[in-house]
Amino acid sequence: MNFITDHKIPLGHWMEIVVDWLTVNAASFFDAISIFLETIITCLVDVFQWMPPAVPIAITAALAWYLHRKLSLVVFIIAALLLILNMGYWQEMLETFVLVFAATTISVLIGVPLGIMAAHRPWLYTIMRPILDLMQTVPTFVYLIPTLVLFGLGIVPGLISTIIFAIAAPIRLTYLGIIKVPEELVEAGKAFGASRMKLLFKVELPAALPSIMAGVTQCIMLSLSMVVVAALVGADGLGKPVIRALNTVNISQGFEAGLAIVLVAIILDRLCKTPNQTKEG
Repeated sequence: MNFITDHKIPLGHWMEIVVDWLTVNAASFFDAISIFLETIITCLVDVFQWMPPAVPIAITAALAWYLHRKLSLVVFIIAALLLILNMGYWQEMLETFVLVFAATTISVLIGVPLGIMAAHRPWLYTIMRPILDLMQTVPTFVYLIPTLVLFGLGIVPGLISTIIFAIAAPIRLTYLGIIKVPEELVEAGKAFGASRMKLLFKVELPAALPSIMAGVTQCIMLSLSMVVVAALVGADGLGKPVIRALNTVNISQGFEAGLAIVLVAIILDRLCKTPNQTKEG
């Protein structure tokens, strides 16, 4: 036992060497990514802030009615957004929404194709599975250390950490949705002469859509759970007042900011659910 403890494997030191090498040799690359992502997010926030609050509220309510045709959901969304506006967290809510939207969009654009590839190539999922397990089990604060070193202080390290934490959900649930498509449907598509692409877009994806949308919803919830963590490295949004309330032991501010996060989470969750999921929920 003494031999094992006296000869520690320097895993942490190796990782430090990798990060230091990237910092020295790829600084311009990471700076370009940081500037690009920060510019896009800042522009989106500016667009929403330029609008009167009534415009985003009306758009969200109209979208909810178009997707679900439920008056109760529309009334809840309007009331929730008005409450956030009344509490004085409208700007922070917009910043949080843009951060979650950007993280979810990037995660879905990368995760869904990876899930499809893994479903069609079992060896690929065998390789990806331990990596996904690691991404979902490593404490979220650990992601902030290398991203902070590589991308600097601001919204980008929070965004990158959020993507790493949330991307496993769309990958796994897309994979599960594709492999659980009934074999009869696939065989019927092949019998009608469908190509691999037509089989994917006309048979597999429609059948797997509920599972894929569940992955999107879970990705949104995981992204929202990183809001407070991202605020520790300079990301704007509802996480900042939570951190301030924690530092000053301000119960009222912490409750209001936390309530705003919960309302945003419920709104996004209800909007992204398919009709079948809404009935089940």
